[in-house]
Parts: sequence; C-alpha cells; structure tokens
Amino acid sequence: MENIRILHTNDLHSHFEHFPKIGRYLHQMQEKPNADEVYTFDAGDFMDRSHPLTDATEGQINIKLMNDFHYTAGTIGNNEGISNPHAVLEDLFDHVNHPILLSNLREEDESFPKWAKDYEILTTKKGTRIALVGLTAAYPMTYGPNHWHIKMLGETMDRVLPEIEGKYDVLILITHVGLEKDRWLAKNYPQIDLIVGGHSHDLIPNGEKVNQTWITQTGKWGNYVGDIMLEVNDQHQVVKIAPTTISTASMPEEAGDEQIIQGYLEQGKQILEQDHVAYLPEKFADDKVAAIQVSLDAIAHFANTDLAMLSSGLFLSSFKVGTLTKFDLQKALPHPMHVVRTKLKGSDLWRLVMEIEKNRHYLDHFPLQGMSFRGKIFGQMYYRGIKVDKLHRIVYVNGQKINPEKDYQIAGLDHYVLVPFFPTLAIVGENEFLFPQFLREVVGDYLAQKYPITQEVK
Repeated sequence: MENIRILHTNDLHSHFEHFPKIGRYLHQMQEKPNADEVYTFDAGDFMDRSHPLTDATEGQINIKLMNDFHYTAGTIGNNEGISNPHAVLEDLFDHVNHPILLSNLREEDESFPKWAKDYEILTTKKGTRIALVGLTAAYPMTYGPNHWHIKMLGETMDRVLPEIEGKYDVLILITHVGLEKDRWLAKNYPQIDLIVGGHSHDLIPNGEKVNQTWITQTGKWGNYVGDIMLEVNDQHQVVKIAPTTISTASMPEEAGDEQIIQGYLEQGKQILEQDHVAYLPEKFADDKVAAIQVSLDAIAHFANTDLAMLSSGLFLSSFKVGTLTKFDLQKALPHPMHVVRTKLKGSDLWRLVMEIEKNRHYLDHFPLQGMSFRGKIFGQMYYRGIKVDKLHRIVYVNGQKINPEKDYQIAGLDHYVLVPFFPTLAIVGENEFLFPQFLREVVGDYLAQKYPITQEVK
C-alpha cells in the first residue's frame, strides 16, 4: 500500500494577505507529509493585476512567490492567459521552478508556448506512475485577439489520452475550467481519477465524486487550501481518494505577517507612483462623473466609434487632480477588462438601450462578482452619443432619431458581453475584442494626450 498526499490551491488572485499562512502550511506538510509522497499543485489564476505589485511587476512577483510555495506542477487561468498581453505571457514563466501544464493552448503557428508542457508523468518511490494533464478555460473570443489559439476541451482530451495511454497508473487533471466543465470531463472521460480544479470559485470542502472521478476545488482568494490523501495498492491501483480543505483563517498568524502583506502593497504603490500619466485640471476634483465622461471619450477614441457606454461601478474612485500616476489609475480602475467594439443594426441598438433602461434601477446597487469585475456594485450606465426619451421609448444617436436599418458601432467592454443583463450584445452583436490594453491603460493613454504631463507643476 502507498499513501500519496496532494496539496493544492486555485484562484489565489494575488490575495497576498493569505500568503504567509499558506506558505507555512504548505512547507509544514511538504516537510512532514505523513505519507509516502507529497505533491503540490496550483490550478490557475495565481495572479491578478488588480494588486499594485502584480501590476507593477507584470506578474513576476507572483512567480517568485509561486517558487516559494514549492509547487510540483500547475496550470494557468484566464488571469494569466487573457489579462496579460501576449508578450507578457510569453515571458511570464521564464523563472518558474515547476512545470506549467497546458494541453489546450497554442501559438498562432500551432506550436506549444515555450513555457508550457503538454503533460507530465511523475513516478513515486514505489513505482506508481502519475500522469498530470493541465487545461484552462477555452475562450476563443478573447484568446484569439491576443494572438493565441485555444483548443476545446473535448478536442484536447481526445488527442492527449491516446498519447499517454499505457504510460500511467493514476490520471490527474489540473484544470481551470470551472465546476460544470469538470463534471463534464468526469462524465465523458472515466479514466480520470482526480480533477484538481478552479475558475468557478466553488468551495467543495470534501470533494465531489462524479461516477469514479473525484473533483476538488478550494473556492477563491486563498481562503482555503486543499489537502487530499490517495491510497494506492501494490498493483498501483487507486483504492481511496479522500479530499479535504483547510481554512486559512484557522491557520496561526505569526509576528511580521502584517508587515509582509503591507510591504507588498507599498512596494507596488511606490513603483507605480513613479510613472506619471497626466496632469488633470480642477474639474476632476471629487467628480466621478467627470472621470466616467472622459473615459467614455477614451474608449470611443480607442475603438474609433462615436458611441460608447460605461457603468459607474467600474470607477472605485474619482480621478486625482494634478499629477495622475499609474497607481492612481490602478486604484480607480483595477479591472482586467478590455474594450469591445460592437456593430449593431439600429433596431438592435434600440433594443440594447431598452435593456439597459429596463435594468437601470436594478443594477444601480446590484452586487456584482466575476466577469473580471473588481468593484462592489454594477452602478449606473452612462452613454456617449446616445440620448433616450424614456416616456416615448425613442433613442437618439448623435442628436438624430435612431435609424432601424442603419449600422452603428458602439464601444463597451468585454464585461458587458459576459454579464447576462444585456443579451442583445452577445446574441446579435458583431463583437470585436480589442487587445492588448486594459481599460485603465486605454483611459491613461487618452488622458496623457488630452492633459499632457508637460503641464505638471515642477
């Protein structure tokens, strides 16, 4: 009989406030595992550019901290794969100390990224062969414009499984595809013994068994760490899988933890504050609407459209008067979102505006999570170039009554395509995702042109 311990994390999202505790727990279990072998896996979204230090270092601080956790293997999430420009992701893992497993992502020439491995075969001291396969969420609409080719899950599994057939005794998937897709994998590929998952932020305290496959996930932000015991018999067959999760809050604090956590924030702030973006006039003082309006102009300019829309909940603060730094912008607009240019017939644009107006009061205080949103509430929707006569249900575009047969283009965000409140965008919109700049970078570039730093008071 052989006992194998698997420690795992997912969706840490640069929540460095938990890292001192998580690091100690992993090291303690790695050093004294009470098992014949111990492996440590991460299932993606380890980084999040809403944290100043992650943003300032383009994720390199996360790689350093990953190495400190002594992972055996991991995969990437959408925050690594989509929220980074192609060039940043190309070099993100240059200094990582463990294999990054990712079977379903390719360069545009169909080659593997230089940092990715298709799969890995581990062999325990007692000779058990463990195959590891990594998968990330398949989003063609966003990977494509970022110059990657993402492969569908079924297509990938149908390719990989024949390649590794006969090479393993235990099959483990490390996935960032979400619980529903993990269940689909378990139902359609019964040879999988264990899925170490992420992406949907589900906390499964003691795992979930689908047919013969166990699925595990630890929620989000490092609130929990996964701890799994596997029993394998002398014929290298899995006898038992027992998943558990450990609350990070239950782990002991140590003197100096808070200083380390605050140090990450302060270091990121200091780096970003060195980069001056624009010099803003007094009209922006404590005026979030002014920030929204200039940001509407910014995304319209970026997308080369007359029309634009943004929601107030995106703006966590108004823009700072005087010298605006990258830190100020990051604090105001922390979301890893991209601008989308949508083409709609006039009749469909009218319908979109009606959807927005119908949901306006509901969304004003709606607590939104996911879809790359890093704020608290959705808020009010603001338009550029659009006016609405609510009483008569008439929409005006640039002062003219909307033409139902004319084509219009409007700038928005990938966020609005993903949220369920405005289905017209996803159903009939011709959506073009514009990469690589984030929303805050688009706004920053526009402010730099409109209010150049040459006006800065020395």
